[in-house]
Amino acid sequence: MLQSAVRVPDHGKRVPFRFVRIAGDARPALGEILVARARERDPLVSDSMLDKDRGRFSHAPLVIAVLAALSEDEKIPEQERLLSAGCVCFALLQAAQACGFGAQWLTGWPAYDEKIRQRLGVAGHEVVAGFIHIGTPGLVVPERDRPDPAQLLSDWRP
Repeated sequence: MLQSAVRVPDHGKRVPFRFVRIAGDARPALGEILVARARERDPLVSDSMLDKDRGRFSHAPLVIAVLAALSEDEKIPEQERLLSAGCVCFALLQAAQACGFGAQWLTGWPAYDEKIRQRLGVAGHEVVAGFIHIGTPGLVVPERDRPDPAQLLSDWRP
């Protein structure tokens, strides 16, 4: 699946992404770190929110954090490198589903919290592009409404 995920557009061959695997006992341990951080952020946080954070990384047996590397680069714009990492997230999601797994791309507040990012080993020039949760599907997810592509298409004319 990772081999498929890295086959994405990558202008300048910068490889502006990397992976962090969160599996096994690391999942509930990260949940406890989230609970502690949630209490720091808001001492009045509800028990239901703490329960949600405690289990946030335990629903699937494997979570792959996709990090986008956005260090200074004079030739390749940051947006292109970020989009490349986003493509990695989507390609990993598609590869997992093609292999018969259930998969979901999530972020949530832990992706943006500096202290959580540090605990995950996210460097200063990196951002979390997404957490890809991979496991056995628990149910068939109903298709949601999608926009009509014809309504989104316009023609450019000189």
